[in-house]
Amino acid sequence: MNTPSLAQSPLQYNFYGSSCPQAESTVRSVTEGIIKNDTTMGAALMRLFFHDCFVRGCDASILLDPTANNTQVEKKAIALRGYDAVNKIKAAVESICPGVVSCADILAFAARDTAVVSGGFTTFDMPSGRRDGVVSKLFDVLQNIPSPILKLPDLINNFAAKGLTVDDLVTLSGAHSFGQAHCSVFNGRLYPTVDPTMNATFADALKTVCPAPGTSGADPNLVAGKVLFVSDQQLMNSTYTAAKVANNSADAATWMGQFAAALVKMGSIQVLTGTAGQVRKYCNVVNS
Repeated sequence: MNTPSLAQSPLQYNFYGSSCPQAESTVRSVTEGIIKNDTTMGAALMRLFFHDCFVRGCDASILLDPTANNTQVEKKAIALRGYDAVNKIKAAVESICPGVVSCADILAFAARDTAVVSGGFTTFDMPSGRRDGVVSKLFDVLQNIPSPILKLPDLINNFAAKGLTVDDLVTLSGAHSFGQAHCSVFNGRLYPTVDPTMNATFADALKTVCPAPGTSGADPNLVAGKVLFVSDQQLMNSTYTAAKVANNSADAATWMGQFAAALVKMGSIQVLTGTAGQVRKYCNVVNS
């Protein structure tokens, strides 16, 4: 088992070793079942974790539903999947250790397990001790989540603001290989003319799934990854990042180790610990 470094992190490994020793194995078991039933859920859970950590830190604020007092929560800003899956995992954990394991930690464990189940990773440790936030704002998403159309310098700055390096950026971008993207994200690279940096054969295949906007038969279905996001393609516009991408592609084992370390690092962004925040009973609502 790989145990990434916890330098400068307030979290700790095996946080629930005494209070809920079956927590991580329960999350793993339920996550495996969810992904076995729907293989796309691995990508959904990984994306949820990324969005959660980049907005207000890894505090499960992405999971909160709108309320009468706050209709504009984070989950209203962008279409994401996996909320029901997280609720299912949380319910399983609550059944054995009520009120102990935070939703933020459950999401982190599920993201780790996604890498193992969907990505073929050797299992690695994910630190815990996160607490759940009580604030969720749509505007925070717009301010913090990197747009798919960002150029490389802006993308680097976006990650740097979260304490992540260029190497972390390139390494974590490989997670798109777990995932899928909506046609609307990359139609700008297909129409009215194909982006010259996109493989022509691949572009033709995409056009059969995603016709030009405004034409009949536009298919909203998801299409498989490769390098669909403009921000991903931007990694090829720098000698350093392009070389890093090539190295990651050529040496999957090394990339997996680096990805595990980068995921743990990302999972420490602005976490709530100690008595800050709360441990939600249900992930979609704050405790009453």
